Amino acid sequence: MNKFEAVILLSPDLSSANLKKQEDSFKKQLIGFSGSIIAEEDWGLRNLSYKIKKLKKAFYKFYQLEIESSKIQDIKKYMNQNEQIIRHLFIKVKNHEKLPTKILEEGNKQG
Repeated sequence: MNKFEAVILLSPDLSSANLKKQEDSFKKQLIGFSGSIIAEEDWGLRNLSYKIKKLKKAFYKFYQLEIESSKIQDIKKYMNQNEQIIRHLFIKVKNHEKLPTKILEEGNKQG
């Protein structure tokens, strides 16, 4: 199993119930491909650096995963078909960063 970190941007138009449904759907897909979630963070609704599909904001979700590299393409294919996921990024890492991430810490200091 390889270690990955993933950031998923979800549509800001989602209600909290639909947002939870999208998260659960991603987790089911990951488990279906024999992957596991080590940790996750909710970075909340944040401004985008530039418009994506005419949107200025998105819900950011961060995950630390363990999954076979060959399965990542299958997960990306699923994510590309989901209209509520506006962007996603998977990065292979040697070791997971300790949590909370700097983004979450900065958000807590400001709030």
